[in-house]
Amino acid sequence: MVIETPTHFYLCAGTSEGYTELNAFDGALLDAGIGNTNLVKMSSILPPSCIQVEPLKIPDDIPYGSLLPVAYSAKGSDMPGAIISASVAVAIPVDAKKPGLIMEYSSPGRKDIAERIVREMAQHGMKQRGETVKEIISIAIEIEVTRIGAAFAAVVLWKF
Repeated sequence: MVIETPTHFYLCAGTSEGYTELNAFDGALLDAGIGNTNLVKMSSILPPSCIQVEPLKIPDDIPYGSLLPVAYSAKGSDMPGAIISASVAVAIPVDAKKPGLIMEYSSPGRKDIAERIVREMAQHGMKQRGETVKEIISIAIEIEVTRIGAAFAAVVLWKF
């Protein structure tokens, strides 16, 4: 099977409580707007010249059950009162012919800390590649667990 290189991307995030940690994760996918698809976890490279778009809608833009390429972070917990967070960042290079970099980070704690860390990870990853960063785009989310909770953040890649 050959998968075409994505041309567009967007960021999304969601949280949920659930009967089990997997149910909470599933609910977080629904909250993020990408439930009812089959996630294909990608490593962390944004194709050159990939364009950011507004989040796509399922099933209007992306059919139910689609294989959906995503780079994501997720955190689950069954500790009531715990705060958990998930975040992703996209580093876009100055040279549009070069690939960008996606970083993922999840942890116990507040989303502002997770977002700061994931942005620093993206900056360091681009430096390691010898690339100059044009911009870093990020998203983070947190939840205070009631019973069993999940936090999820993703970069969705798609080809039009």
